[in-house]
Amino acid sequence: MSDASGTFAAAAAWEIDDCWRRIGVQGDRSCPELETHLHCRNCPTFEDAARGLLDRPLSADYRAEWAAHFAGEKAGETDGDEALAAVVIFRIGEEWLALSTSVFEEVAEPRRVHSLPHRRNGIVRGIVNVRGELLVCISFATLLGIDKDAEVERRDRSLHFERLVVIGRANGRIAFSVHEVHGIHRFRPNALTAVPGTVGQAASAFTKTMLAWQGRSVGILDETRLLDAIDRSIA
Repeated sequence: MSDASGTFAAAAAWEIDDCWRRIGVQGDRSCPELETHLHCRNCPTFEDAARGLLDRPLSADYRAEWAAHFAGEKAGETDGDEALAAVVIFRIGEEWLALSTSVFEEVAEPRRVHSLPHRRNGIVRGIVNVRGELLVCISFATLLGIDKDAEVERRDRSLHFERLVVIGRANGRIAFSVHEVHGIHRFRPNALTAVPGTVGQAASAFTKTMLAWQGRSVGILDETRLLDAIDRSIA
C-alpha cells in the first residue's frame, strides 16, 4: 500500500468519542464532569478530541483538493482595484468602528485596570495585565469623543460581550475596552463611502472612510493617525 493510501486509511480509522453529544451539554447532561467544568468546551476530554481532530493525518484527496484551490487564480483578488481589505469591527457605546487587521494583536477577556498617578487627561485609564505583560490602557470613548450617555444606556445589554482589545506597532502595544467585537470583515474598496459631516469633530479627525455593514455605518479609523495621537497622550 502506498504512503498516500496508508495516510487515508489512518485518517478513516481515526474516531472521536463525542461524549458531549450523549452525556454532555448536547445530550442528557448526565456527565459528572459538568459540575466541575460547567460546559463541555472547558473539559479536557473535549480539548483532547479537538487536538486529535486537528492532528489527524490528511487524506491524499484532501491535500490534492486544497493544493488545486490555492494554486488557482482567485477571481477578483488579483486586480488591484478589486483586492479585498480586512478590518476588525467593534463597538464602543453606540458607535461601530473598525481598524485594519495589521495593527490588531489580540482580543482578551476584560481585565482590572490599575490607575496611574498624575494622569488626569481622561485618555489614559491606567495599566492592565495581559498574559503577564503590563500595557497602558486608554479610553477610546474619550479620545474619539463618543457620547458616554450612550455607553450607559447599553451597559446592561452589552456587559456579556465586553472585551479588551490590544493593538500596536513595532514601538509598543496598548489596550482599550470595547463593548462588543464582531470580528474580521473583508470588503472591496467600492464598499467605502466618504465620512459624513454629521460625524463628531473628534471622531472625524481619526476616521478616514465609512463602510456599510449589516445595515450600519462603520467608521474605519486611520490607524497611523490614531496610534500617533495615543503615543502623544501617554508620552
